[in-house]
Amino acid sequence: MEVTHGLGPIDIAVSGLKAQSKQIEVISSNVANSRTVDSGKGEPYRRRVVSLTTDGELGGVEVDQILADMSDFTKMMDPGSPLADADGYISMPNVNLPVEMMNLNIASRVYQANVAVLKRYQQMVEVTLELLR
Repeated sequence: MEVTHGLGPIDIAVSGLKAQSKQIEVISSNVANSRTVDSGKGEPYRRRVVSLTTDGELGGVEVDQILADMSDFTKMMDPGSPLADADGYISMPNVNLPVEMMNLNIASRVYQANVAVLKRYQQMVEVTLELLR
């Protein structure tokens, strides 16, 4: 019989830190490109989202993939722009800044929670070592 071991609390917290770090990086990219009307592909910047996964056991989390949000671009009236269509509208990125700020707040709090787990673990180790002296 094969025995499988789940990840320990440190491994789980570290995997959470890595995943949320990537989440924060992608959100920052979305915010930074929220006004990029030409991403080099002939269309505006397309919002990206992080897909996370786990093995289903009591274990850590990891970045599965970074996906493009395929929702519609928003339209903005700018008849003087060379990118304007016949009606004078240009396509803008599908980035909604309030949504990005909420997602950033959530990712930051999850990151902080994982840091708190690591700090508590360090305190437990220090107390244990003190007791062994």
